[in-house]
Amino acid sequence: MSSYLAKIVFRIRCADGDHTPQFDEQLRIIFAEDRFDAFQKARKLGHREEDQFLNELQKPVCWQFVDVTDLYQIDECQEGTEVFSRIFETEQPANYLKWIRTQAAGLLEDSLNKTEYLI
Repeated sequence: MSSYLAKIVFRIRCADGDHTPQFDEQLRIIFAEDRFDAFQKARKLGHREEDQFLNELQKPVCWQFVDVTDLYQIDECQEGTEVFSRIFETEQPANYLKWIRTQAAGLLEDSLNKTEYLI
């Protein structure tokens, strides 16, 4: 059995779809015998997780599985192994850096709070 990292893509549609198109790209770990098996398992997972519900405005929201776009065999996981990278461009780098620092501070605070409960 091998481990694979699969990127599963969903399209998100709200109400009549009169909004900026949205797609959710998820990275998932898949355990499989080979690459084909991993691809099939990732596709089944995507189909199983399609969803329809009403949002807080009682408008229908649909998460539609699109497909699996990437599949990487993970031979050996060691601390620091890169599993995802994305180049992000922005006209407002100061805002992006502020967002990064805010996210990191929130993660730190959350992890410290959870550690307190374990002590």
